[in-house]
Amino acid sequence: MDLAITASYTDLYQIAMGQAYFLNGKRDLHATFDYFFRKAPAGGGYTVFAGLGDALEMLHGLRFAASDIEYLASLGFDAQYLEHLAQLRFRGTVHGVREGDIIFPTEPVLRVSGNIIEVQLVETLLLNVLNFQSLIATKAARIRSVAGSAILSEFGMRRAPGLGSVWGSRAAVVGGFDSTSNLAAARRYGLKAEGTMAHSFIQLHDDELTAFRKFVAANPDRATLLVDTYDTLASGVPNAITVGHEMAARGQRLRAIRLDSGDLTFLSRRARTMLDAAGLADVKIAASNQLDEFIVRSLLQQGAPIDIFGVGTSLATGQPDAVLDGVYKLCAAGDAPRIKISEALAKITLPGVKQVWRMVDADGKFHGADVVAMASEAQPARMIDPFDAGRTLGLAGLRGEAQLQLLMADGEPVQPPVGVAEAARYCQQRLAMLPDEYKRLEYPHQYKVGVSDSLHDLRNALRRRYATAASG
Repeated sequence: MDLAITASYTDLYQIAMGQAYFLNGKRDLHATFDYFFRKAPAGGGYTVFAGLGDALEMLHGLRFAASDIEYLASLGFDAQYLEHLAQLRFRGTVHGVREGDIIFPTEPVLRVSGNIIEVQLVETLLLNVLNFQSLIATKAARIRSVAGSAILSEFGMRRAPGLGSVWGSRAAVVGGFDSTSNLAAARRYGLKAEGTMAHSFIQLHDDELTAFRKFVAANPDRATLLVDTYDTLASGVPNAITVGHEMAARGQRLRAIRLDSGDLTFLSRRARTMLDAAGLADVKIAASNQLDEFIVRSLLQQGAPIDIFGVGTSLATGQPDAVLDGVYKLCAAGDAPRIKISEALAKITLPGVKQVWRMVDADGKFHGADVVAMASEAQPARMIDPFDAGRTLGLAGLRGEAQLQLLMADGEPVQPPVGVAEAARYCQQRLAMLPDEYKRLEYPHQYKVGVSDSLHDLRNALRRRYATAASG
């Protein structure tokens, strides 16, 4: 499936600012932006970074099509500026966190440097891709954290935000899901495609048993039967057992039954007993119907013998938040650091070109502290709370991992693209390094993100400078 987009996949004001830079002689000004977010989804203690593979691919192929230029001309943009845009290619440098890693509020996750027009124009694209996929991957990781070894399949295409369903399926697998019902996403990203059947197929036939027989005859390798169209225990499961025996006699196997309504714990227990008594212990039980991490956890805590969970709406729409509040802020221009001032301390940005250090304990676990430092300085010996300078934390004896690695140079990738399966493996590896108190669904411990002394001093100096300029 081709999801190629052009450079016009942006907000109008990006084009307008670019024209102002171009006409005012700033087209070659070197600038650096940070991508970061301020709050983890769902009141959680962490976020899974996802979407990087798509974002880098889009940056590498970014172009204005001839039709884009014609449209911008109709809006009255300058002809010379449009000639410049027609030749524009992303030639910037990108440093970032590895896809699938665990990230935390306020710390830079991606650093984009290049001439101001290029790095300004890609803001909307990056926010659109990274915010959505990181949101969905985080939701998926939360569900995986309670599902144990159960199979998880993403069923959210019909409720997802349009073509975002394709990105959402990808992100769900990065976060820990095994498969997707979304055929377009499975084809594009090499994901495992899974599907069962709808109630309409059963309703179309004169009786449920005939419907089951017709379905498995046409799909012997995808034989999962939906058993709750009429009466789950009185007809659905007994008819599935009949078909399961008939398939076994042909050397085939009924893979699973699916429950899509009712008391899933009660029904799955009764269904399991019936299947086992009929000699079909290898037939799995799948469940769907408005599932999320809390319902999955509750079902398993109650001992529901469910092997497969199909999760749709809550995952594909990133509930309860529906959005990750990632932002893209200028931190340097020319040779000078830049800052955004706000009355709210939490919205004052961290200036300058920076690196993020993750502290790791001797036992290989995250220490619960990341420190943001100037890119030019070595691993800091302590960190300062960015919102309370009186709170500091010593970092002696801890191993630091530099989080922001070179991903693109002069617009070209510097390493082979990371596939979805590799990002998913890395996500689980990094989650295993995150102490359990940060992974709780309710009231998780909050991961500390601090700043180095140098960055703290720079931010304060710039705050004083702009306060003085405003008062003068």
